[in-house]
Amino acid sequence: MMKRIVFLIFLLLPIRSFAEPATTILIDDFEDGLSPDWTVESFVGETDYQVVEENGSHVLAATSKGTASGLFFEKEIDLATYPILSWRWKIDQTVPGGDVRSKEKDDYPARVYVVFPHWFFPKTRSINYIWANRLPAGEIVPSPYTANSQMVAVRSGGDAAGKWQSERRNVYADYRRIFGEEPRLVGAIAIMTDSDNTGTSARAWYDDLQLSKESSGD
Repeated sequence: MMKRIVFLIFLLLPIRSFAEPATTILIDDFEDGLSPDWTVESFVGETDYQVVEENGSHVLAATSKGTASGLFFEKEIDLATYPILSWRWKIDQTVPGGDVRSKEKDDYPARVYVVFPHWFFPKTRSINYIWANRLPAGEIVPSPYTANSQMVAVRSGGDAAGKWQSERRNVYADYRRIFGEEPRLVGAIAIMTDSDNTGTSARAWYDDLQLSKESSGD
């Protein structure tokens, strides 16, 4: 009997060792407050980020008053396994005077971006998924500061302001289309609401950030 038990345990070991990875990587749903894995990167002052209750759940509220700081969630992720980034967001309004094509107007009510670090910092790349002020939805342009940071207009204008919008992007496919090569490992997912260049205000809400495997419908 003992030999049979040992044999059965031996058969089960490979199954445990080669278990399939999870289908999703949760960045944050804010139900337990703001994860300690978020770090603040300040550029001009600090945007106020707070977890608030809304309709029985919790979301992240961001308020910028002429400020620019972001929250960075550092995590190494292989997009070949987890290519799909999804999230929900909502804005109060677009940034008055904001324009992605101008350094002096480079403000956004909401953005979620993916950072691809390089040991030589000038080669670090990012894809910024923005709620654009003027750039038409679907357009992609380089940041006015560097072509290594590309701005993807997921939403545009204020028609949907005040309403939650759900987004889903194949970051792996976006990277290949934008940069023309296979993506390196992701180093961080970031959130940012900023209005420092225009000296105005911006308010947005974020929720349910996660990466997931590609499904047959993607």
